[in-house]
Amino acid sequence: MTKLGVNIDHVATIRNARGESHPDPFFVAKNAIKFGADSITIHLREDRRHINENDLKIISKKKFPLNLEMAANSKMLKIALKYKPNYVCIVPEKRQELTTEGGLNLKKNKKKIKHAVQKLNNSKIRTSLFINPSINDIKMAYEIGSDCVEIHTGKISNLIKAKKNFKKEFLKIKKCAIFAKSLNLKVHAGHGLDYKTTKTLNQIKQITEYNIGHFIIGESIQHGLKKVIKKFIKILKK
Repeated sequence: MTKLGVNIDHVATIRNARGESHPDPFFVAKNAIKFGADSITIHLREDRRHINENDLKIISKKKFPLNLEMAANSKMLKIALKYKPNYVCIVPEKRQELTTEGGLNLKKNKKKIKHAVQKLNNSKIRTSLFINPSINDIKMAYEIGSDCVEIHTGKISNLIKAKKNFKKEFLKIKKCAIFAKSLNLKVHAGHGLDYKTTKTLNQIKQITEYNIGHFIIGESIQHGLKKVIKKFIKILKK
């Protein structure tokens, strides 16, 4: 079955709004796994706007699969090698952005990213690169030595939410997923996903994992974490 990764960054966002300890990201992570999620994703940003290093320390000690999103710099690489999450997804990062705005610029940062991937692979940490749906980016991800790619789904998500024609973007993602699979790269998807977009993209069987955060946390405020996760699992089973 296609896997579901739950990003809990915005549990920490709510906690940090009061500068206290509630809600607890670890508690939510533990329940997300209990309710059927396959892994937990956290993004340790350089400015620590949500998840902090103590969160990473606590969560990485537990037995459930952890996917750490991080920028490809020496400071973050050192942290990843210290805590050894099961997976690392290298993402672009800008201080002024509200959320990740697009995929990595692999052409510009190829040497730096390749160095990080090699270090992580040598420590038996599975690596993924967060990329735009681009054949050239998939070729470069393969050359860099990443284990998988996570396709940025922000554009198709926005088109579907706005009830605009998304066929061209869907076919682009499908073409990229098929090509990545032909290179033995695992294919993941993430960013802006809700029920409808996930259901649409789940037609692309080369995509084997969806990482979803903002929508799950927001929807859980109204309907509860268990109900929301179960609904995504039902979508991914089809």
